Amino acid sequence: MNILILGSGGREHALAVKIAESEKLNKLFIAPGNAGTDSVGENINININNFEEIEYFVIDNKIEMLVVGPEVPLVNGVYDYLIKNPKLEKLKIIGPQQKAAMLEGSKEFAKEFMVRNNIPTAKFISVTKKNLNEGNDFLKNTNPPYVLKADGLAAGKGVLIIDNLKEAIAELELMLGGKFGDASQKVVIEEYLDGIEVSVFVLTDGNNYKILPTSKDYKRIGEKDTGLNTGGMGAVSPVWFADNEFMKKVENQVIIPTINGLNNENSTYKGFIYLGLMNIDKKPYVIEYNVRMGDPETEAVIPRIKSDLIDLFCGVADNNLDQKNMEISNQACTTIMLVSGGYPEAYEKNKIISGLDKTNNCIVFHAGTKKENNNILTNGGRVISITAFGENIEKALETCYKNAELINFEGKNYRKDIGQDLRVK
Repeated sequence: MNILILGSGGREHALAVKIAESEKLNKLFIAPGNAGTDSVGENINININNFEEIEYFVIDNKIEMLVVGPEVPLVNGVYDYLIKNPKLEKLKIIGPQQKAAMLEGSKEFAKEFMVRNNIPTAKFISVTKKNLNEGNDFLKNTNPPYVLKADGLAAGKGVLIIDNLKEAIAELELMLGGKFGDASQKVVIEEYLDGIEVSVFVLTDGNNYKILPTSKDYKRIGEKDTGLNTGGMGAVSPVWFADNEFMKKVENQVIIPTINGLNNENSTYKGFIYLGLMNIDKKPYVIEYNVRMGDPETEAVIPRIKSDLIDLFCGVADNNLDQKNMEISNQACTTIMLVSGGYPEAYEKNKIISGLDKTNNCIVFHAGTKKENNNILTNGGRVISITAFGENIEKALETCYKNAELINFEGKNYRKDIGQDLRVK
């Protein structure tokens, strides 16, 4: 098959590497890709939100499968745009239609969807400038810490968790005033859920589904989960407390009602669903949905899938995912992210990366990188994701950290406590 992946991060590099292993692949294109994807496919300079340009490329290059990595094209309706073209009726698209993508595109939509479908989640209120007083009252009647979420897409940075009531009230006003641009014209305030977080990914054809390996990611820039939220500083898989008993509850109380709910609302969903869950007394509560794979969890989850990923994706597109096998490695897999100095705030690009050829016993996934004059340069806040296998999480992390010391660029920063909170087994 000729396959096009949309995106340029570590997630897309991990998907590209796994897709490139398949005997079903003819040609692989990545738009726009990065310095790492270039070695497993052909990078194409296309704006992932220019659907007309994507459409022309798909037709001209006889693309048979489109894998949408990031959320923005899905929320903007790339699925709906392409399927309108009769020439593309056989195109297999891995990603939901726009209506279903609102599970990530709007926090308010997602919370109301959960309420409609009796899916366990935290109490909440949606606030705009018009009902600011109600929002303030909700905060005053809620125990700290206070959770404020921009309703729209904010690149993983639109969530604030604040301990002080006065600060929370002030931040609510700032958010509604445009702190996160259009994304925070509406803010969802939630009751704080105190538990351990776990990421569960589901691959679905809209009816049938496969549950992927569990993982846990680390969003804060600082050790011991301090500092600002980022796109993600590392991830581990599996998560030991997500045992059979817990996962059965996730399946019955979250996954099945989610897929049934989408069907009841006539939403076409073919692709990945991310469930950000909180484990509270062995009960799952949904913190958020994403309508694609997470990053950096992809770099710890996808390498554990031993089955042919194109074959699984064909099952998604052809509504026969239940007839496909998904084999998972028993080994643990971890990933740590090397980021630019200053990230997630202002950071510099175009720093030369050295030491990539010195790494061993690991997979180096590129995130924010580019090639220029035979050099690989930094081109984003999150630069490199280092992934390794091990008989347990501790062994896998040990390999990651050894390799993290070998790769260098000016301002390099990474968290040194990924996975420690799990008291890894």
